[in-house]
Amino acid sequence: MTNLPDRYDPEPEPDDEVDLRDLVSDRSRGVALGLGIVMGVFGAHRFYVGKVGTGLGMLFTLGGFGLWWLYDIILVATGEFTDAEGKRLARWDVNDPIARALPRGADRRIEVLTQDVDALRDQLGDLAERVDFAERMLAQQRERHSLKP
Repeated sequence: MTNLPDRYDPEPEPDDEVDLRDLVSDRSRGVALGLGIVMGVFGAHRFYVGKVGTGLGMLFTLGGFGLWWLYDIILVATGEFTDAEGKRLARWDVNDPIARALPRGADRRIEVLTQDVDALRDQLGDLAERVDFAERMLAQQRERHSLKP
């Protein structure tokens, strides 16, 4: 007998929900963008968020000859730039509530995706029942033809 699970469950559900404060940096995106535009070729925005090593790299290469600087400016402006701890610089002002730092409609999209996944699980369960029924019907047909009248 094998120890297979009853149903496919790719990830166990977490015991507690993720706190949004763990995902968003305490640093200001506005300050980082201002530093990046004015002194970005010297890596000032990277020093600001605590990325000293890459800040030194930008300082010595003059912002990666301008390419690295331009790339960072785009990341900061779109809110995808991260600090030394890997948290996104999403808030323009450090006093902004964290909920405003998340993309609009993210909660609704997550809710819709959750409903879609639940519907797919239900459909998969129905499909499994139908396949089981079809297998039983085929087995009965085989037994009928193998028995002598």
